[in-house]
Amino acid sequence: MKPAFASLLALAASVCAHAQELPVVPQEPVVVSATRSATRVFDVPAAVGVVDGETIRSAGPMVNLSEALVRVPGISVLNRQNFSQDLQLSVRGFGSRSTFGIRGVRLIIDGIPATMPDGQGQASSVSLSSAERIEVLRGPLALLYGNAAGGVVQVFSEAGSERPTVTLGTSAGAYDARRYEVKFSGSSGPHGYTVDVSRYSTDGYRDHSAAQRDQLNAKWRWQLSDATRIDTVVNVLDQPLALDPLGLTRAQWEDNPRQSPAIAIQQDAHKTVKQKQAGSVLEHRFDADTTFVARIYVGRRELDNALSVPLAAQLPATSSGGIVDFDRHYSGAGVQLQRRFALADFAVARLLAGFDYDRMLDDRQGYLNNSGVRGALRRDEDDKVANTDALLQASVDFGDRWSAIAGVRSSRVRFETADRYIAPGNPDDSGELVYRATNPVAGVTWHASPALNVYANAGRGFETPTFTELAYRNAGSGINKDLKASRSRHVELGAKWRAASAHSFEAALFDIRTRDEIVVDTNVGGRSTFRNAGPTARRGIELAYTGRWSRDWRATVSVTALRARFDETVASGTGAAAVTIARGNRLPGTPERSAFAEVAYAPRAAWGGFNTALEVVHVGHLYVNDANDDSAPAVTLVNLRAGFKHRIGGFEIEPLLRLENATDRRYAGSVIVNEANRRFFEPAPPRGWMASIIARYRF
Repeated sequence: MKPAFASLLALAASVCAHAQELPVVPQEPVVVSATRSATRVFDVPAAVGVVDGETIRSAGPMVNLSEALVRVPGISVLNRQNFSQDLQLSVRGFGSRSTFGIRGVRLIIDGIPATMPDGQGQASSVSLSSAERIEVLRGPLALLYGNAAGGVVQVFSEAGSERPTVTLGTSAGAYDARRYEVKFSGSSGPHGYTVDVSRYSTDGYRDHSAAQRDQLNAKWRWQLSDATRIDTVVNVLDQPLALDPLGLTRAQWEDNPRQSPAIAIQQDAHKTVKQKQAGSVLEHRFDADTTFVARIYVGRRELDNALSVPLAAQLPATSSGGIVDFDRHYSGAGVQLQRRFALADFAVARLLAGFDYDRMLDDRQGYLNNSGVRGALRRDEDDKVANTDALLQASVDFGDRWSAIAGVRSSRVRFETADRYIAPGNPDDSGELVYRATNPVAGVTWHASPALNVYANAGRGFETPTFTELAYRNAGSGINKDLKASRSRHVELGAKWRAASAHSFEAALFDIRTRDEIVVDTNVGGRSTFRNAGPTARRGIELAYTGRWSRDWRATVSVTALRARFDETVASGTGAAAVTIARGNRLPGTPERSAFAEVAYAPRAAWGGFNTALEVVHVGHLYVNDANDDSAPAVTLVNLRAGFKHRIGGFEIEPLLRLENATDRRYAGSVIVNEANRRFFEPAPPRGWMASIIARYRF
């Protein structure tokens, strides 16, 4: 075991060994991810991580999910330092192959899916400054969310404040990073509201990596009666600038990690995005035992993406060019009905039935990219995808000691392409595909004592290719009908312990077997093709501890060990790009060890509102390709922070100072899996700083 990783385990053991009986911590958070109804984290029969709003605000400038989610076991959120490609987010290894966006993990914001029906999602629409909490659901129960649900990340926005409150915030950091925020929240009778507007800009750590992002997030809660509530959310994202610095070869990274390959600048690789979305969630209680929930949403996403494909590679008749331009309209609706009833004097049951329908339509074009100048049309098509899902879930409490949960979700995902660009050498690529799956999940929980729960879950899941993964083939053109949906089998055993003295400990063991894993086949010039690999296996353990040592000191420790391997030897690629994936090779982009430890000091007796903390983050080796012939080295980072929270009457001020990578480690923050030019490495910044101040006034 590596010394840095061993030291983190030792710290976790030390924390538990020195735990003493202390005052009770604040009330435990309530989550909805696993059971779809308000349940204490301790009582949820699954692995669920929760990050509250205060933690989100102290974790960084509130720009990326990677800032706050690093403390949750089982999830890896790697910051590419590239706003053109978004974060690389994976849960228990699902999603690690994604070359851009979020793949294999469902993302939900205020009850509205941020993952499209094909399984592709974007984290850039999350407004962290107005987030009340984030929930991360891992394990078999996540499979009940349908296609590509290797895990579920849910973000919940603030729904107003008791008194009208104006919040002004600003932050500054290295590489001319700036963020500004204005937020107004309040309530009036049955109405609660929050409106948050922010702007972030940066020159970027690397050459050709500047970005700007403007966001609006508004939430209106209308409590029509004691039994009925409607939450309406409007989200707007405008990203007019996001330059793409691409990855680097190992030689380039070691020589100058800030550089960008010449082709990125020559072809002006970049992305601009505009997205608008609105949705409402209705919750109505017919009586104390019956609850009805309905959601409806609409959205539009406009994207202009200039790729780094050399002009010569765009000239063949079947090429779709080097600029992607699409106008996406998406919408959806869902309903669920939950009923609680007594089976006998000793048993209480809850039955939930639900139906979801989501659709996406892309008006997509491709153009030649000639040194950043848009050229001739090379692709013109309509892409449609829709999912139709039915869910049935039941849970039973057998007295005070035992409970069980079971569910089944039936899914149908239909892809259709209508090709409008037909030319000599480029045939009609129209086509359609339909994927179907029926996936069961079951689990049991033993409530051993008021302080200890032990649970076991098992289930089946599936993951269809996305439209992007279906779009290209190594030979010929047209939709890749040979690409199958991957199927997985999940087993999990976990335990949760809570001490009345403000300490908690969670552990989860899991075993996942997948067949027809969808993996990157080739990745050239920002364009990827995909194929099905043989079976894979993921086994691991997740540990989490939180607690207070005294009134002034608290600690958080999380550890993840993941063994993600190919289970048989298979051939990959064609021609010069052909490689053999040996049985036992690691899944690329997936760290086999990760850990987080934090020791925080917030004295109550003096220095009113002062707080400081030491954070240690460890990320293991990241293999760059299926052949495992290179990897980004493991790294252990140290971050420091200090802040105040001072209140005078209705005025409150929160300054914060963070020192990131305090020991100035040189490392790769993420890797581009199977990049054909061997530009795998996406360098992370050296030691850097961030200063912010948040001022609130409560009327």
